Parts: sequence; structure tokens; C-alpha cells
Amino acid sequence: MRSGYSLAQIGLHWLIALMIPVQYLTGGSIERTHHAVHMGVTPSSWDVVQHHLHNYAGITIGLLMGVRLVLRLLRPPETRASGTWFERAATALHHAFYAAIIGQAFMGLVASYFWFGIAPYHVVGSRIILAMVALHFAAAAWHTLVARDETVDRMLMPRRKPSADNLQSGQH
Repeated sequence: MRSGYSLAQIGLHWLIALMIPVQYLTGGSIERTHHAVHMGVTPSSWDVVQHHLHNYAGITIGLLMGVRLVLRLLRPPETRASGTWFERAATALHHAFYAAIIGQAFMGLVASYFWFGIAPYHVVGSRIILAMVALHFAAAAWHTLVARDETVDRMLMPRRKPSADNLQSGQH
């Protein structure tokens, strides 16, 4: 049996992966909108649309990442024990993704609706997440092109449930 993630975990991973670039593409509209309002000018309608898209997509990403976290806790991926520093670093990066993305969504919510003073930390958080995404891409490329292992396959194809024959014979 190939170890891996469930179809729901895979779908959520790729949905969030598609939504994260939206945040980077629309983030500048927030500063432009707030600057225009501060200067007593009506912000452009396109900036207002992007501002709302950024806010609601960010809240959605935070909620979806929360669902991913619950699924991961309920059905963790079947992996071998982390022994090498590389495997421990990969585990730490995945845990950091959950914390950073959920924290980023929370800071965005607070900045948008409660206290704008947290916005500079939200900007720093976006840069940290961008660096984490770059590292994640590099690791995926390394697994695919150098190690040539099935690590990336786990996030492309759902895990198979063990068959009754495999369970009886003690195979997993």
C-alpha cells in the first residue's frame, strides 16, 4: 500500500495552494484603499473589489487550513519514523505551515475588523509564508528530480485503504 493523504486532504491542499497567490496579487489594494481614504479621496472601485477579495479569501484560507489541521489530527499521513534531520525539518515545516497560515488569517481578520495596528505583523507574516512556500517548492522539486521518490505522489493521489487480504497477511 502506498502511504499518503486522503482525497479531502489532497483537495484542501491544492485549493489553498491556488488561493494563496490571490492573496499576494490583491494585498497591495489594501494599502492603496486605506491611503486614499486617509487622504480624503475615494479609492478606485477595482481596489475596493480587490480589498474585499483579499479579506474574504484570507478568511476562507484560514478556515480551510483549520479543517486541514483537524483532518490531519484525525487521520495523520502514514509515514515512517522521522530519523534524519531532513525528515525532522520537513515535519517542522509542515507544522509551521499550519501555524503560519492560520495565524496569518487571524491577523488579517483582526487588522480588517478590529485593530489595524496589527497590519505590519500581517505583512511580515506574508513574507515568512512566501519563504516557506519557496522552501516547500524546492523540497518538492528535490524529491521529484533528485531523490526520485514517491513523496510528491502522496499529495497527488489519495492513499489506498488496506485490503482485507493485506490485513490478514500482516502487510500494510
